[in-house]
Amino acid sequence: MTFDFEELGYEKTPLGEISLRRRAEPRLGGKIIYEVKLGDEFLMSSLFTESEIQLAKLGIAALEGDAFDIVVGGLGLGYTAVAALESSSVRSLRVIEVMQPVIDWHQNGLVPLGETLASDPRCTLLQADFFELALSSNKSFNPEDSNQRFHAILLDIDHSPDYLLNPGNSSFYTEAGLQSLADKLHSGGIFGLWSNDPPDDAFMQLLGRVFQTTESHVVYFPNPYLGKESSCTVYLARTKSNIKDEQ
Repeated sequence: MTFDFEELGYEKTPLGEISLRRRAEPRLGGKIIYEVKLGDEFLMSSLFTESEIQLAKLGIAALEGDAFDIVVGGLGLGYTAVAALESSSVRSLRVIEVMQPVIDWHQNGLVPLGETLASDPRCTLLQADFFELALSSNKSFNPEDSNQRFHAILLDIDHSPDYLLNPGNSSFYTEAGLQSLADKLHSGGIFGLWSNDPPDDAFMQLLGRVFQTTESHVVYFPNPYLGKESSCTVYLARTKSNIKDEQ
């Protein structure tokens, strides 16, 4: 049985109408693509996943040691989370997703990587506002342990630090907001951020006021629609060494 288009999920949320679509792309020989839309805006496509995967791979590769506790902000189609779980050094993974329907799609097996995440005992899918937790005075992303800190926090929610899905997220992209997040990391911990824009000098300077070291990686991937490569950015920032490690 073949199909051209199927809407697998649809919900109204405080941020707008979110939908999960599966379709055959005739320009790519009928390749099956999964897409997430918020209103009329495309949030995620299974056709373009390399930069989301590299967010996890680069972030975890920057850590020293093993037995890492990781936070991923934004579930999407699950590519960042699954890439993190591919590392045997990851002890636990908490994925923070504000929209319950997105979690339901994974737990109900409506997306290709859902079963992988749902069946891995290291992985917890938590419905919560990542930015609210990041800015809270609570030192942890774990509501069951307010003292737990993490080795890496990997964020893929907004399109870029300047192009936000929700204007309310803007308070996170400040020195105070980033410092609140840094306080939730172990000494030497990594904050990783995906951006659809090229590296931004102003944002790098902002990161440098909070973190000990900062770097940006341009990730290239094939774009069959344009017939050439496209690119995204992964920012990595390491916490200052004077942050007390409470492992």
